[in-house]
Amino acid sequence: MDIAQTAKTPPAAPTGLAPASRAAPDATAQLDYDAFLQLLVAQMQNQDPMEPMNSSDYVAQLATFSQVEKTIQTNDRISEVLTAVRLQQAEGIVGRTVSTGDGQISGPVASAKVSADKVIAILADGREIPIEAGVIVSGRAT
Repeated sequence: MDIAQTAKTPPAAPTGLAPASRAAPDATAQLDYDAFLQLLVAQMQNQDPMEPMNSSDYVAQLATFSQVEKTIQTNDRISEVLTAVRLQQAEGIVGRTVSTGDGQISGPVASAKVSADKVIAILADGREIPIEAGVIVSGRAT
């Protein structure tokens, strides 16, 4: 078999098998799962018939991939929880007074926005203070 031809031609799906019927949490996990299955099929098609791969090796590969997929799902859920925490944090600072650690910027929080990794307090005068270590949040503004 010509190796160059194998690299150019993607492996055909095995006949008699239906596509995976599981719902993926996102497109990235589905692509990874499909790529794994394609590699597994290519490995099966190109193995030496005189020394076939042990079926326990296939099971070990599937188990490893399953663990990776569950880790991806867990990371997605953790990200959702962190977003919920940031939203609660943003809600909790509106109407309060915040000051930077050095005290140079201070004022009542008119609104807050949530970025990918932090909450940003928007003061009544339009200035912004990222809520991070050292920021002082005090009682309700008067």
